Amino acid sequence: MSQVATQPPGVAAPTAAPTGALAGLRRRVTEGDLGSLPVIIGLAVIWLIFWRLNPNFLTSRNLTNLVLQIAAVGTISAGIVLVLLLGEIDLSVGAVSGLCAAVMAVLNVKNGQPAVIAVGGGLVVGMAIGLLHGTWFTRFHVPSFVVTLAGLLAWQGALLWVLGDTGTINLNDRGIVGLANTFFPQWVGWAIALASIVVYALATANEHRRRQAAGLVVGSPSALAGQVIIFGAVVLAAVAILNADRGVPSGVVILLGFVVILDYVTRRTPFGRHIYAVGGNAEAARRAGISVNGIRVAVFCIASFMAAAGGILGASRLLAVNQSSGGSDTLLNSIAAAVIGGASLFGGRGTVWAAPLGALVIGSISNGMDLLALSSSVKFMITGAVLLLAVTIDALSRRGREAAGRA
Repeated sequence: MSQVATQPPGVAAPTAAPTGALAGLRRRVTEGDLGSLPVIIGLAVIWLIFWRLNPNFLTSRNLTNLVLQIAAVGTISAGIVLVLLLGEIDLSVGAVSGLCAAVMAVLNVKNGQPAVIAVGGGLVVGMAIGLLHGTWFTRFHVPSFVVTLAGLLAWQGALLWVLGDTGTINLNDRGIVGLANTFFPQWVGWAIALASIVVYALATANEHRRRQAAGLVVGSPSALAGQVIIFGAVVLAAVAILNADRGVPSGVVILLGFVVILDYVTRRTPFGRHIYAVGGNAEAARRAGISVNGIRVAVFCIASFMAAAGGILGASRLLAVNQSSGGSDTLLNSIAAAVIGGASLFGGRGTVWAAPLGALVIGSISNGMDLLALSSSVKFMITGAVLLLAVTIDALSRRGREAAGRA
C-alpha cells in the first residue's frame, strides 16, 4: 500500500508559496492583468535611453515643456478611452477639436464675446457633435467607424467654413490664453500635491473598507500604506521638478482634473459600470436591463466634449487657431495614447488613466527625438512601432483570458 507523506502540523511545504506566487504572476502576465505597470516600466526605459543620449532630457525645463505638450492630446485621449471601453472607435476627435477651437476663437475675437461664453460655446458644439454621432450610430446601426469617418471629413470642412477667409485667428484674451499657459506659484503646487495625497489616501482606505465589507480579498494595512507612500513620493517629486522651472502649469491641472472626474464616474457610478458591461457583452447588458443605446450616445457625447476641451487647450497653448488645427497627427496620437496606456481595443478593459500615461509615452518619444534632432519620418516610424507593440500585447492578453476562461 502506498503511503502519502504529510507535513507536520503548522509547517508549510517549502516550495508551495514560491510556486503559487510564480503561478499567480504567470497568470497575470498571460492575461494582461498587470494594470499600468508595463506602461510605467516602458516609460522609465524610454526616459533612461533619452537621458543617456541627451542629458538635457530630464532637466526641469524640458520636463515642464513635455507635460505642457501632452495636455491637449491627453485630454482628447481621455474621451477616446471611454469609446474604446465600448468596443467602438471615434475617428472624428481631431477634426472636432479643431472645429470647436475655431468656434471659440471666432466668438471671442470676431464677435467680442467674453472668454467664458466663447469657451462654453466651443464645448457645447462638441457635445452636439457627439450627440449627432451617437444618435446616428445607434438609430441607423451604421458602424461607428463609418459615422465618425464621415464626421472627420465633414468637420474639417466646417472648420474651414468657420474660419472663413481669415485662415488664422490669434488669441489675445487673457482668460483663454491662461487656460494652458498659467504657471502656479510654488506654494500652490505644494498645496495641490498635499491635497492629492490626502484624497488618494482617503479613497484607498475607503476602497479597502468596502472590499472588506463585501468579503473580498484585501491587502494588508502595510501594503496599503506602502501604496500611499509611493503615490505621495511620485506626486511630490513631480511638483518639485515643475517648481524648479516655472511652476505647475494650469494645462496639466485641467488634464488631471478631467481624468480624476472620469475615473470616478467610470469606476464608482452605475453609469460607469454600465459602460464596462456594454463593452464586455452588449447583448448580456441589454438583457440585464441596461439601456445600451443610451450608454453609447452618452459616451460619444463625452468623447466629443473632451475633444473640444483638448482643442481649446491646444489653441490656448499655441495662442492661435488656424486651418490645420486638430489636423496632422492629433487623431492618431490621441488613439495611440489610449491604446498604449492600456485601454483594450476589444472593449470592456482599461481605465481613464491610460490617457495621460499613453500621452506621456508618445510625448516623451517625440520630445526626445526632437532633442536628438531626428527627422519626422523616424519619429512616425518609432511611434507606429510602439503602437503596434501595445496592440499586439493587448491581443495576446485577450487570447490568454479566453484560454483561461475555457480551461
